Amino acid sequence: MEQVFQHFRKDEQPFIEQVSGWVRETQDRYAPKLTDFLDPRQQYIANSLIGQNDEVLTSVFGEFSEAERKRMLISPSYFVATNEDYGITMFSIKYPSKFIKLEHPDVLGTLMSLGLDRSKFGDIRVNDDRIEFAVASEVADFVSMHITSIGKSKVKVEELPLDHPYIENSDVWVEETHTVSSMRIDTIIASLFNVSRQKASMLIHSGKVKVNWSVREQPSFELHESDLLSIRGYGRIKIGLIEGRTKKDKIRLQISRIEPKS
Repeated sequence: MEQVFQHFRKDEQPFIEQVSGWVRETQDRYAPKLTDFLDPRQQYIANSLIGQNDEVLTSVFGEFSEAERKRMLISPSYFVATNEDYGITMFSIKYPSKFIKLEHPDVLGTLMSLGLDRSKFGDIRVNDDRIEFAVASEVADFVSMHITSIGKSKVKVEELPLDHPYIENSDVWVEETHTVSSMRIDTIIASLFNVSRQKASMLIHSGKVKVNWSVREQPSFELHESDLLSIRGYGRIKIGLIEGRTKKDKIRLQISRIEPKS
């Protein structure tokens, strides 16, 4: 296990141990194991750990097209999953959109106030007056029963049929290749957003920088492949393939970028 840990961050070790437990459970029971919703980094870690195991397979599904957060099935090689096996319920939120505008943070804040873990919820999509979100089916009744308002607005939560045309992802990601001196978060921000290291550090210390949905306030924090970097007011970046080093010992890095909507 120590050899596995050295390839990942120290704060990711509990998740690695959890994945190992899922694999043992699948092998012992010879039956599929369904996880909660995983973010892209967690999906990457799980696939990296399980990919070398011929006895079990992984598959993911998030209901939305191009979903970021997905549930994973860890299953014996014989098992063929259907969409229903992932246990996802889809909801829409009806509210008086002529008088108030609800945004993603409003919806997420209300969901978190229910006392459930973030892993019980998938993606949340907001498009004009439409709001839809994915939830683990085992808590769907609880969620629909307890959401009656968001902020000061009364809302109505309705379950959507599985064949519903869900909100499409309107984000456009642009792939780029860069060379950077290190994978430190302050270096990456300074280089990719064309700001000074001092400005990058200020953004980090002020809590405006998230990696995989968690605020990171240490400029020395190092990014890895499949990390999602979000800087409030600047946009989001997915860390892609780290291709190696140039002759000048710079790191050659593939990324995908999306700018904040105007």
